Amino acid sequence: MNKTTKNRFIAGMTDEDWFNVGKSDAWAGKSKVPPEQDAQAASMYDLGYSEGEITHPPTETKKDDN
Repeated sequence: MNKTTKNRFIAGMTDEDWFNVGKSDAWAGKSKVPPEQDAQAASMYDLGYSEGEITHPPTETKKDDN
């Protein structure tokens, strides 16, 4: 995920940045809004959003049944 591409149309955001934004939006319960101007950025955002939907945010604590 550390690959940096020429995806720099918004303040130098990398693929990893877009992935993290998508994941963060999912965790926050925001609607999915990928960038429209860049297919690569949109793909990374979608991937992050999908992962965020299936994992819990780091601030959420798991309940222990013990």
